[in-house]
Amino acid sequence: MKKKRLAILGSTGSIGTQALEIVEENPQRFQVEVLTANNNVKLLIDQARKYIPNVVVIGNDRHFLSLRNALEDLPIKVYAGHEAIAQVVSMDSIDIVLTALVGFSGLIPTIEAIKAKKTIALANKETLVVAGKLIQELVAEYNAPIYPIDSEHSAIFQCLAGEVGNPIEKIYLTASGGPFRDKDAAFLEDVTVEMALAHPNWAMGNKITIDSATYMNKGFEAIEARWLFDLKPEQIDVIVHPQSIVHSLVQFADGSMKAQMGLPDMKLPILYALTYPDRIQTAFPRFNFMDYPELTFQSPDNNTFPCLTMAYEAMQRQGNTACVLNAANEIAVDAFLKKQLRFSGIPKLIEQSMKKISYIAQPTLADYLATDQETREFAKSIIE
Repeated sequence: MKKKRLAILGSTGSIGTQALEIVEENPQRFQVEVLTANNNVKLLIDQARKYIPNVVVIGNDRHFLSLRNALEDLPIKVYAGHEAIAQVVSMDSIDIVLTALVGFSGLIPTIEAIKAKKTIALANKETLVVAGKLIQELVAEYNAPIYPIDSEHSAIFQCLAGEVGNPIEKIYLTASGGPFRDKDAAFLEDVTVEMALAHPNWAMGNKITIDSATYMNKGFEAIEARWLFDLKPEQIDVIVHPQSIVHSLVQFADGSMKAQMGLPDMKLPILYALTYPDRIQTAFPRFNFMDYPELTFQSPDNNTFPCLTMAYEAMQRQGNTACVLNAANEIAVDAFLKKQLRFSGIPKLIEQSMKKISYIAQPTLADYLATDQETREFAKSIIE
């Protein structure tokens, strides 16, 4: 069996560390070629010494010397800077680029991986949120496959297997509802960082956990699904499913539906993206119906959680609107995590930004980059 050679961008985050666990469990199938991190140099050093990749890159170049010195006894090339992260994905020795970077930072490396015709395992939803039309065009031009890692998009991807030529009528993205599912707007005024980070079902990074609590994560997933599966906004519905067992569903033109189910564990969609089209034996915990005698569903509360509505508005309007949405959200979430902004202030800041930043109907990559920077500066000025 020929090993698949992996570049894991964001190896120290939640998705990256779980991907490396999969590598460790399947050494006959995978080889680590590249590892990158932004700031967590200590964990990156530990990972590099364990998996001995060809290349490691630290995004924050202030950590370059400590990284290089810690690995000088090993045959590992060490680089620093975000440009280096974007450049290494083109290496001939890479088969799959797993993009697990957080936020807007995943856009340029993903574009470079597409141009290098790499298979992409995509865990960075913001790439398609920000520049979905551009990414869709590049994928078609360079014939670079994208396999989704988000549990919801992986579920849709799995449901579509064997359904070539069968029209999709609608997809349903399921949401846990986060820690504040049945709370009202008054309750959200006093939400603390610790409360928002206490997700009931999933273990994720801080940023995506807050996005889940505001429902912005589900809005991003709706936009991502629009581009991944070539759908119209009205073909994408969100339903709240507190047990997180049904990961998403596809409804076909004849009215039949397919769902992908399982315990809430990100390792399964990561593994599926890395092994597609194969399924391999695992020791993952198995689902038992008797442990979940009831699976329940309800509509999201868009009045209490307006981020989902704003995401749909951005999806309908297209252009650079979703780029504004994402940039403002990143600034707002970061400010909330630093206790500079109330939880209820997150959607308010996003709404202000969407009203302020100029609309561009047919943005280029340069326009996306400029929109991102302008939005961040505006959002920061409001917080200050």
